[in-house]
Amino acid sequence: DGRPIGVIANSSAHLGGAIDSDGALKAARFMELCDAFDVPLLFLCDTPGFMVGPESERGAAVRKMSRLFAVGSSLSVPFFTLVLRRAYGLGAMAMSGGLAVGPNVFHASWPSAEAGPMGLEGAIELGFAKELAAAGSVPLVGEAARRRLHESLLHTGLERAGATSVARTLETDDVIDPADSRAWIVHGLDAAAVPAERGDGGADAAAWRTRRDGQKRRPCVSPW
Repeated sequence: DGRPIGVIANSSAHLGGAIDSDGALKAARFMELCDAFDVPLLFLCDTPGFMVGPESERGAAVRKMSRLFAVGSSLSVPFFTLVLRRAYGLGAMAMSGGLAVGPNVFHASWPSAEAGPMGLEGAIELGFAKELAAAGSVPLVGEAARRRLHESLLHTGLERAGATSVARTLETDDVIDPADSRAWIVHGLDAAAVPAERGDGGADAAAWRTRRDGQKRRPCVSPW
C-alpha cells in the first residue's frame, strides 16, 4: 500500500533463531530509529529465546538484552507481532515489544506457532529429571522406557504449547491463516492513529504517545 514499515525478524539460520547480545543491540537501535521517524514496526517471531551461557554472560548479555524491553516500553509508533513458529522465554517477550498492550498493537500467531516459558526439550529435561532418571534405571529396558516417557511428555508439551492452546488462554489475539498476514498488517496500520506532526501541540498530538509539549518522545537515536 506504499506505507513504510520496519521489520525485525529472527533467522533460524543464525543461532537457531536465538537472540544474542549483538542482535539485541542491533534490534533495539533499529526500534529507536523507526520510532524517531514515525515508522511502525512489525516483529516476525521465531525464537527459542535469548542466548544464554557463560560466554554470553561475559559479553554483558543482561545489560544489552534488556535494551529491547527498555526501548519497547517507550515506543510511540504502532507495532505488531506475528509468531511464525517458536515463541519461547523472554526472547519471545522482547519480540512483542516487551508484551506491551494498547490500541496500536496486535499479537497474532500462525497455526504452526508454539509458545512457552522455555524450549520444550530443556523444560522436560529439567522439570521431569527425576521421572526420566527413574524410567532409565529399570534393568534391561531402561533406555527404551526413558525414551518413551520423554516422547510422551514432549507430545503433551507440544499440544499445550500449540497456537490454538495458547489462544485459549488469551496469550495471543488470534490464530490466523498465514495467507491473511498482509491483511492483518494493513488493518493494523489503518486502525492505528496518524502520528502528530512534530511541534504540533493540537488535539492530534495525543494520537501516538507524545510529550506534553507536543514534541516527539524520541527526537534522536542513541549512538550505542
